[in-house]
This record gives sequence, C-alpha cells and structure tokens, in this order.
Amino acid sequence: MRFVTLYIKEAHPLDEWQMESNEKESVCYPQPTNLAQRVRIANDFVKRFHYAMPLYVDPIENPANAAYAGWPERFYIVDEAGTIVYKGKPGPFGYHPEEVEAWLAKRFPEAAASTGGAPS
Repeated sequence: MRFVTLYIKEAHPLDEWQMESNEKESVCYPQPTNLAQRVRIANDFVKRFHYAMPLYVDPIENPANAAYAGWPERFYIVDEAGTIVYKGKPGPFGYHPEEVEAWLAKRFPEAAASTGGAPS
C-alpha cells in the first residue's frame, strides 16, 4: 500500500484569498505562475512541516487538478489495477479522513488488525 500527496494550485494565496490561519502559520504565498515557484512552495512545506509522505507537484497547467477535481482538497483511493475505488467529496466540508480509514480497514482487515486501526 502506498500513500502520496499531490500539491495542486494554492488554495489560499496572498494575491487571491488569504486566510488568517495561513498568516498565523506563516504560510503565505502568492499563486505560483510557473512550475519552479510551485516546486519551491512544495519543498518549503515538506521541510517546514517535516512531511514524510511522498509529495508530487501538479504541473502549472493543472492537469491532475482538472482530471481529479482536487481543489481545494480531496481524497482518492486507487486500487492495484489503477481504478478509482473511492472518491471523497471536496474539502474542507466534504473532507473525511475517517471514511478513507474505514474503507482501507475493510479492504485490508489483516493490516488494520495488526496496527489496531487503519493499515499502514
């Protein structure tokens, strides 16, 4: 089992819709206009928050966001055959990690039992 995160466009950039929580966390960036800027923000995030999960970056043309409607946040589970078997609703209000945990525990009961919860 493998988990990844895909960084798409900034949800709350300085030059569009900044949030107070971003200011408190000092994560205030303008919307990137090229891939190098987007990669810089992603690298800053990984370093600042010690993010251990693989983090991929959507190209500046946003093909993954267009294909998966990931903005501002969304969970997908893709099976071994490459089929989408779970598609969460868009966040933040439809963002429910517990649904993903339940789906994975049902699909991988032996892993969930050995870890006392969701498979790792």
